[in-house]
Formats: sequence, C-alpha cells, structure tokens
Amino acid sequence: MSYKLEIRAFFFNAKTDYLPYYKNFTIDLNDDATAKDLLVKIKEENENFSFPKQKLVMKINGLVVEAKQPVSALVERLGTSLQIDPVNSYRSNDGLKINDSDFMESFELLAPYTSESDLKYYKTLYALHYASETENFDREYIGDAVLVLAHKMITEGSEHKEAILEAITSVNSGLFDCEYENNLFNAQDHSTAIAELKAMVKPDEGPSLCETLMARFSKKEVEAVAATRAGETIENLEEKQVAHYHGPASHDVIHELVAQKGMKGVHFSRSGKLAGLEILEENKALALKKAGAILLDAYDRGAEVLVVEDVDVLDMFKKNFTAIEKTIGRKIRGLELISTNDFVSQLNSIAA
Repeated sequence: MSYKLEIRAFFFNAKTDYLPYYKNFTIDLNDDATAKDLLVKIKEENENFSFPKQKLVMKINGLVVEAKQPVSALVERLGTSLQIDPVNSYRSNDGLKINDSDFMESFELLAPYTSESDLKYYKTLYALHYASETENFDREYIGDAVLVLAHKMITEGSEHKEAILEAITSVNSGLFDCEYENNLFNAQDHSTAIAELKAMVKPDEGPSLCETLMARFSKKEVEAVAATRAGETIENLEEKQVAHYHGPASHDVIHELVAQKGMKGVHFSRSGKLAGLEILEENKALALKKAGAILLDAYDRGAEVLVVEDVDVLDMFKKNFTAIEKTIGRKIRGLELISTNDFVSQLNSIAA
C-alpha cells in the first residue's frame, strides 16, 4: 500500500528570510515509511528544506511527532493533508532546526541535585518538553519535562526535596502555570505527577467553608441550588451555528443531535483543550489567555452558540467574559454560551 500526501512544509532561514513561509508538495510514500522518510522526500524535491539529523522531532498538524513515527499511523489519525512545522517555530534557525538551548536551561534548575541517571532520563523527555501546551501561551515557561523529572527525583527519595520544589516554583513561569496537557502525537499523561507536585508545595488544608456548608444541605436543598443554574435557553436556537467545547471529556453526540435537527455544527481545533480553570487562582492572566483562545477559535470558525460540557468552565467563561475579551484584544460579542444539559433540553423541545 502507498500514500499520496498533500504536504504544507515550513521554510525559514534566519540568515536570509525576514519571515517564515510555506511551500506545498505532493509526496508518495509506502506504508512502511516513517516521519523522517517524509522529510527526506521533501528535501529531495527542495534542497532548501532543512531538518536536524539529531534529536529530530517536528510538529505535524500541531502535534509533536518523533522521527520514527510510522506514516501509516499519521494518516490513520490525521488524514493525508499534513502541515509540517518546527516543534517551536519562533526558535527556528533554519527550517525544522531550532535553537534548543532552553531545554538544557530548564534542566539547570535541578542540575545541582541530579545524578547522571537523572540527566539521562531527562534527555528522553526532549519531545515532551516541546509539546508543552503552556509554552504556547508563555514563552518563559520551563516546560513539562523538568517538572516530570522533579517528580521522579522526589518520589525516588531525593534528599533535596525542598530545594527541588523551590527551583520549579520560584521561576517566572513554572509549576503553578502548568495545567497539564501536551501536544504529543503519542500522548503521555503526567497530570497525576503535576498534581502531586502542587500538593507538595501547597498541601490540601481540607474542605473550604463553602464545601463544608454545602455538605450540610439535604439532597432536596442541593437540588434546589442546582435548579437555579439550570433552564437557560438560546433564542432562535435552531437558526444558529453551534460549536461544542468538551475539553478533556470524550466528544459525545452533540454534533449528531445538531445534524438531526437540520442545524449547522461548527468544529474548531481547540474544542478539546483545557480552558485554564485549574490555574485561575494562581495565574489569572494565563488562565484567561487559554479561555480566550478557545472562545475566539470557536467564534472565528463561525459559531454563534458554544455548548460547554463542564459547568465550572461555563461559569468561568461567563464571569470573566469581559476580562477575557480585554486579555485577547478582541470583541467576541454575539457568541452565546450554554451548558450541555440546557442545550440538549432545549434541542429536544424543538420539533424535528
């Protein structure tokens, strides 16, 4: 079996180019080809296309891919239209070749407390470092990789626990700016490790006063409180274009319901990304950047209604809507927000 791929490839040479640009290619590859083979094919067609021989990682359709990744897996997940970028475009020196000094600069935070095996392990996290989602919003972020290393060192019994925690929290953008998610093609979930690190720095002091009071409510009272949040509707819903923000939850049947009603569903790339809720208290500005990126992505795709899966995220969007607009420097008026439950209830009331 062979694949015919439509490729949009990144070009930039810091010595000759003012701005990056893209060129299009049609590439034929066998099903046993790898991501590196794809780059070699592009290089054969255009000698100015450049990529590193060592530590070869790249972004394909926004996901960080390593050199040995089979093209068959890429096609199965991403299709045959692929965009190839450096793992960090603003650090590009020549095509996919980047200035990766930041990778070891992050390691230096922990270097005084590490062993040779720690360094060896850290180097295996190269792709993870450049797949950090937080870095897309804060270029000074130290990266997920060094946090994963810190957790490993502490859980293995390092005597330098307090110094390690100080190192990863005292920097300009560190542990408490991490709402863990990454852009690896082969996903790795280190969310538990990040949560444990945060708990080490700020131990759970027990339930809040609000939680304590809510625990005293009877079931009937809880249902009464919940009812005050429900029942929202969108005027002329059936005439509007609908997008669904589901975050890390599995994408459910919202778009199927929309199609069944003859309405237009809008898909947008950030529908599965985290919205900043976890870091809202620690870094509100960063949280609002993440929330704004989601709302703006849906809005720019043509959404008039955004169905939000998580009611806590919905509350954050609504309470901070004006601040979000100010943060992103754009007005997103006309985008109406509604919870999934309220949306489904209203949708089911519309005659098919």
